[in-house]
Amino acid sequence: MLLSLSLRDFVIVEALDLDFSSGFTVLTGETGAGKSILIDALGFILGARADADVVREGAPKADLTATFHVTEALRHWLEDHALSGDGDEVLLRRTIDAAGRSRGWVNGVPVTAAQLKEAGAMLVDIHGQHAHQSLMQPAGQLALLDAYAGHDELLTRMREAHAAWRDAKALWEEAVADAQKRAERTERLVWMSEELGDLDPKPGEWEQLNAEHSRLAHAASIREGLSEAMERLSTGADELGSAMSRIESLVRWDESLNVLVETIGAAQDLLREASHETERVLDRDDVDESRFEAVDRRVGRFFDLSRKFRMEPERLAALRERVERELLQLDQTADADALKLKTEEAEMRCREAAEELTRSRRKHAEVLSSAVTDEMQGLAMKGGAFRVDFESAPLGAHGADAVTFMVAGHAGVGLRALQKTASGGELARISLAVAVITARVTPVPTLIFDEVDTGIGGATAEVVGRLLRRLSEDRQVLCVTHLPQVAACGKQHYRISKVTTDGVTTSAVHPLSEDERTKEIARMMTGHTGQEDILQAARVMLNLSRT
Repeated sequence: MLLSLSLRDFVIVEALDLDFSSGFTVLTGETGAGKSILIDALGFILGARADADVVREGAPKADLTATFHVTEALRHWLEDHALSGDGDEVLLRRTIDAAGRSRGWVNGVPVTAAQLKEAGAMLVDIHGQHAHQSLMQPAGQLALLDAYAGHDELLTRMREAHAAWRDAKALWEEAVADAQKRAERTERLVWMSEELGDLDPKPGEWEQLNAEHSRLAHAASIREGLSEAMERLSTGADELGSAMSRIESLVRWDESLNVLVETIGAAQDLLREASHETERVLDRDDVDESRFEAVDRRVGRFFDLSRKFRMEPERLAALRERVERELLQLDQTADADALKLKTEEAEMRCREAAEELTRSRRKHAEVLSSAVTDEMQGLAMKGGAFRVDFESAPLGAHGADAVTFMVAGHAGVGLRALQKTASGGELARISLAVAVITARVTPVPTLIFDEVDTGIGGATAEVVGRLLRRLSEDRQVLCVTHLPQVAACGKQHYRISKVTTDGVTTSAVHPLSEDERTKEIARMMTGHTGQEDILQAARVMLNLSRT
């Protein structure tokens, strides 16, 4: 549930802080007052695409924050992404600067817009004022049916099966079309593999080999230098011993010289240790001439292949890995008959996934048709009917179905395609019926309807208001509306208005008291608020909406 919304420098909003309650909240105001700004702000907070146009003129950035009650599904998602906060609330924030750059946070931790969208999908479902337009498109009708049926898992399986079939088919077609080209490439790779296989270069080997070759090549100089060093170390130790003896003879006259005796003794010990260590190295460093020859030959082979393949010796090991990997891939695509068989198997699995999706779609289409038909009866479409018709479509990532929403606006007329028969008012009412039906099965705790009642009036508007209020009994419902009958059914009522100060226009939102609400309903009814008969009519409408 949405608990609070805070906006700074968003469109024509300078600063706004709102708290929301459960149940049915309505947002009203005159045309152009910015009623949909709050809905747009929520959309941006929940990951919708944003640009610099949403930043209030003259401001460096827009700053939007919303606090929600954490659902169980969202709690698991937050834990999985290390975004858990304190308590049962989650804070989502997004900023958009004047250059169009945006940043997002969840509980103070930076996140991507995609992550905001993931979190938002578990919190809010927004039915926009142009939602009915998607009902006019076959793709939109199919997507709505899938959303109603909860086909996420089946659609994922369908997309994966189709992708596997598409990839298998591409490999097979490539095998058939590029056989000669592939044969030439395979021949060269086999030659390279044999050359590199004879050398068998290992990752990091060149560096080690080069170091060993350098050491073995200068073995004589190393031994000569070590021998000379050992002799000097030994001589130095003897000379230090003589110096220490001379100073010891002087200690009887100056005891402070003992410090020098100790220091020289320590130095003498270090020289002797260094001399012994040098001797051990000399004894151990018995150069094997055959080893040097072997290393020298291998270094030469590295250089030969590096010249042949025109690359540094240290890259030969990586080249061999690439050659073997490409050979394996070519080998997998070499057998056109085998690839054709794999393609046919992948197509069969794809068609099986499509058939399972079709069966589920037809099952849920019957339920949706019945539910929308029932809702139509109370929306001034008595005797009307709604049905989802199916046709076969080319097998694709979304299955093999094309659906058409069929509608009869009233009794005595036949069902025809929605986009061909429905008037503007009928389309709005059917859209609302579909939105309400699909909203009932969505697991999100907050539903938002942004002027979905456009094209509806009279007694139907009252039915719409009661419908939305009934929907709010087990979840939070927010509705931007221009209909007094709908607004009167709300539990919480906000009025949005424009305020101009010093030539600067901003949008303000005000929670209405009972008296203020009566005046707002009266304004929505007639455009006037000062006449007692109009105010009385508004009171009657509010009282009737509570029954």
